[in-house]
Amino acid sequence: MKLHELERNIGATHSKKRVGRGSGSGLGKTSGRGQKGQKARSGVSISPLFEGGQTPLYRRIPKRGFSNDRFKTRYATINVEALNVFEDGTVVTPALLKEKRIINKELDGVKVLGNGKLEKKLTVQANKFSNSALEKIKEAGSKAEVI
Repeated sequence: MKLHELERNIGATHSKKRVGRGSGSGLGKTSGRGQKGQKARSGVSISPLFEGGQTPLYRRIPKRGFSNDRFKTRYATINVEALNVFEDGTVVTPALLKEKRIINKELDGVKVLGNGKLEKKLTVQANKFSNSALEKIKEAGSKAEVI
């Protein structure tokens, strides 16, 4: 068998659906859209939230209360292992972390988490430390300062 002798299997291809072409096709007259109604018209685009004129769910539910979510404190987080990039004796500040692109934004401060192991003696300045991070920093002989 050669490449130019290949043929598709019987029934693998279907002819294009040509709507509105007589009664024999089964898609004549109303073209498969049924009888009348909004969806039978041309140019119809109905929002998924539209409920046929009934008051939609998003308007029936009372909108009450207050969410404190937009006022909560968000910290840029780093793990202890990320601090191994710095030389011994370096004072690691949020500004230095941003300069080295370890964090993208300071947000409301920097929090150091305890994943990994610290192998350098540093002075780490951050807004918050997890308990495991404090242990690992002290274990490595480094200092942790809350700013």
